[in-house]
Amino acid sequence: MNNQRRSVLKTGSGAALLSMLAAAGLIKPGMALAEWNKAAFDAKSMADTLKALGISQPADSKDVQITGPDIAENGAVVPVGVTSAIPGTTMMAILIDKNPNALAASFTLPEGTEANVQTRVKMGQTSNVYALVKAGDKYYTATKEIKVTLGGCGG
Repeated sequence: MNNQRRSVLKTGSGAALLSMLAAAGLIKPGMALAEWNKAAFDAKSMADTLKALGISQPADSKDVQITGPDIAENGAVVPVGVTSAIPGTTMMAILIDKNPNALAASFTLPEGTEANVQTRVKMGQTSNVYALVKAGDKYYTATKEIKVTLGGCGG
């Protein structure tokens, strides 16, 4: 069944389905497409990632919380979450300092959305993991070190 679904999506019927759902008002055009900042996701260092995102120096905030294990037994699947108590949070990102590409995930939050995201990331080694939050025109961060016993990015 999964192979059949993939075949349908590959042939372009997936685009037709999205168009039909949008025409029926079930989804908005922007819901199906994610914003993509290629330069930010390709950046190798934290400084280059922040520069690609147009951020000079985010402020540390106790209103931003990052969750994850203290020790990840397998760096290929590390559960990480970010929550923000800052009103008007519109963007959240997860950055991993020692990964080959620092930006692991980025989320745009529509107005009125609870500022809480959960995902799984790959980590090649023990590293600081940063939560980056945008609220209004300001950026805020929180940091958590996650120790990795079996690498996920290198093999």
